[in-house]
Amino acid sequence: MKTLVFVEQAEGKIKSTSLEAVCYAKLMGGEVTAVALGTVDATALGDVGRYGAVKILHASDAKLDHPVIQVFASVLIQAMEQEGCDNLVLANSSLGTPVAAKVAVRLSASFASNVVELPDTSSGFVVKRSIYTGKAFATVGMTATKKVITIKKNAAALKESGSPVSVTAFAPKLDDKDFNTKIVSTEKASTAISLPEADIVVSGGRGMKGPEHWAILEELAATLGAATGCSKPVSDMGWRPHHEHVGQTGVKVAPQLYIAVGISGAIQHLAGVNASKCIVVINKDADAPFFKAADYGIVGDAFEVVPKLTSALKAAK
Repeated sequence: MKTLVFVEQAEGKIKSTSLEAVCYAKLMGGEVTAVALGTVDATALGDVGRYGAVKILHASDAKLDHPVIQVFASVLIQAMEQEGCDNLVLANSSLGTPVAAKVAVRLSASFASNVVELPDTSSGFVVKRSIYTGKAFATVGMTATKKVITIKKNAAALKESGSPVSVTAFAPKLDDKDFNTKIVSTEKASTAISLPEADIVVSGGRGMKGPEHWAILEELAATLGAATGCSKPVSDMGWRPHHEHVGQTGVKVAPQLYIAVGISGAIQHLAGVNASKCIVVINKDADAPFFKAADYGIVGDAFEVVPKLTSALKAAK
């Protein structure tokens, strides 16, 4: 079995969610080839071998620096054909999922998104998907010869199982008609750690009483090496930028640790964070719904609890 993994990059660095996809493909068994598109740091690309890829293709054409769905899909199909791969694995992301869907349609392949576990091959090829914003799971049999899978964050542990490998230049044929969509401008989040990639997220809600009080959350996040998020009402009121909105209609996250401060826990917010490995809630309202979903809860005033928690973490370091 041969599997191709599309590894996404941001500012020349490989995203951790894509490295998880490489680990996932390695655990599936067989030979794993990774492919990266556009300008990527050569050392970072070679290091993908540490996570199980035995071959790395790099299509370095500058035209591929901008993620156009149909272009990326065409390139991945060419890579699959060149390497003889029947399986394609990608991270479930705003780029990976639509590219995967386009590839699946063009190849008449079986397609499953939001996959949370390794496939069961004891009787066919069956995967488990997260559905209804994480409230339920579905088992799906993939019967086509070619299979396209996007995996949810934390579907596979990020674990080194190999060593750096040399990078092979890949020169796909780029059709001008695929470039009928152009990226006019891109607004990037100003935070150093992106929410979808973060292992730790510190979020605040209306309980913070105003944007002027966010410094204590930012200090806690900096101490933990975490990304910052917020509830929908907070972004709607302009207290925080919209790209920090975590929830069903915002960014869905799956960190190792999610700390919710002054957030009541509306169902829309819970839908965006319920894949988190551990949830800690800080709220002075002991009846806040979020406590029912929390692994750990602290009933107390955020303006007293958060500075003390930050001080304790700094002392522990």
